[in-house]
Amino acid sequence: MVFAHDTEVALAAAAALVNTAPGDDDPEELATIADLDAFVTSWGWSGRHCRSAEELAAVRALRPRLRRIWEVDEDGVVEIVNGLLREFRALPQLVKHDGWDYHLHATDQDAPLPDRMAVEAAMAMVDVVRVGELARLRICQAPDCRDVVVDLSKNRSRRFCESGCGNRMAAAAYRARRGTPADEQR
Repeated sequence: MVFAHDTEVALAAAAALVNTAPGDDDPEELATIADLDAFVTSWGWSGRHCRSAEELAAVRALRPRLRRIWEVDEDGVVEIVNGLLREFRALPQLVKHDGWDYHLHATDQDAPLPDRMAVEAAMAMVDVVRVGELARLRICQAPDCRDVVVDLSKNRSRRFCESGCGNRMAAAAYRARRGTPADEQR
């Protein structure tokens, strides 16, 4: 394990949230409140979730702010993280719930969902900066993908996102080695 378990989960959740944003050919993955419900459930978010259009809009608005973390240098990351922690009045505290042992939360369970998402991502980034591991935050190396990646592998070798780009790029490399055009494989 590279970081504490809660940090790794928060990093992965932040990347997953950023990657829900629509791209050039990618649809909006948080198009509806039901989509947000599914995201919240899949990542095990606890606390208040009001299931409103306003909440959905606020979560969507958080994505570009978090994405900037993958695009700037260390000083830029620190500026973003400190801004998020200040804005949402983070107050770190140890909590235990839902089968998890003690871990950090920095907002109340009653804080709005977008605030909790922002602070959890910022707290995880604090650990990344403190241990000098910003190189673990990457953009997918597939030429047609712009998703973000958190490399939690021991050997820092992860190059592709969770959207299947690794498999797609491996298949393309295999076809190239065999000299078989992609169209003939279909």
